[in-house]
Amino acid sequence: QVQLVESGGGLVQAGGSLRLSCAASENIFNFNAMAWYRQGPGKERELVARINVGGVTTYVDSVKGRFTISRENAVNTVYLQMNRLGPEDTALFFCHANILSSQFWGQGTPVTVSS
Repeated sequence: QVQLVESGGGLVQAGGSLRLSCAASENIFNFNAMAWYRQGPGKERELVARINVGGVTTYVDSVKGRFTISRENAVNTVYLQMNRLGPEDTALFFCHANILSSQFWGQGTPVTVSS
């Protein structure tokens, strides 16, 4: 059973930075892609950033230029570096991975940005 464990969330002031980590229980190259989603208060879950097995990254428009997804293969971990955070970024952030149609989710890590 694939396990994804997120960490790094917390409370930060507007303009600050956080780095989220997602540690996978197996080699991340087994996944077609890994991604970060978020769900803010009263909002639907949205895709924030994605990195595929080839290293190609995509971002939702609202985070382009502020967030960076990356991976460290040796420790089977994907990161989300978040800079210039604003209150609109307050959400529960989830790590996601897929192997073809099989999808795996972490338990989520909360990010709260105070104004």
